Amino acid sequence: MSSEDEDCSDDTIEPETHPVISKNVIYVRLSMSYSGSTKLNEEVTTMATNDYHFITTWRVRSTIEEVSEIIGDAQGLTRWWPSVYLDVKVLEEGDENGLGKVVSLFTKGWLPYTLRWEFRVTEVRPDGFTLVAWGDFDGRGIWTFEQDEEWVNITYDWKIKAEKPLLRYFSFIMKPLFSANHHWAMAKGEESLKLELARRHVANQEELALIPTPPKPTPGSPVPLLLFTTTIFASLVGLSYMVVRLLNRD
Repeated sequence: MSSEDEDCSDDTIEPETHPVISKNVIYVRLSMSYSGSTKLNEEVTTMATNDYHFITTWRVRSTIEEVSEIIGDAQGLTRWWPSVYLDVKVLEEGDENGLGKVVSLFTKGWLPYTLRWEFRVTEVRPDGFTLVAWGDFDGRGIWTFEQDEEWVNITYDWKIKAEKPLLRYFSFIMKPLFSANHHWAMAKGEESLKLELARRHVANQEELALIPTPPKPTPGSPVPLLLFTTTIFASLVGLSYMVVRLLNRD
């Protein structure tokens, strides 16, 4: 499954949900390599202000049923994907298939800021599920699983509007940082999912002991982020001053 096969231009959000997504988009396609053989292929829809659209694809050796069980278990996220999910609480269980489930989350990525948000599962399908999110960002996410012989192709379609003040008011600086943060988080997700699947299929305790623990969260100090944003802001101010001076020259 390739993210380049997806057409996102007419993807809208139901009227009763929180986000309002701009339709003025510019498509940027990229493939980012990470450690080992893991590759994160994403189509990123860069929008005008604090809107974001990411399509991430993973490929793991498993079954749709097993992948759906792992990703659909919200309370298990802190165990197998701890680099991103710091705390997860199920507020409402939903029905027997998880439809209507409401979850509260405390998350972070590579950058030293955290996000508090909630989601409700609005659709459950044999090949995935859909959620609607609100909090520090508003939007919707669609998980889709496709069986390809002994492999599962996983697609996550994530369209959000960042509402956290840092991301909203300084979007001209934070947009590339937030995007890079998302790429890092999803790369760690694929790495962590593969480790979780490996743990599930060991033959004995000796094999289990050889499997690495999942990646841990990065340090939470805000100093690197503040230094970076201050440098960027100062550079923009200096550049603006130079442009004004040039325009005012006789």
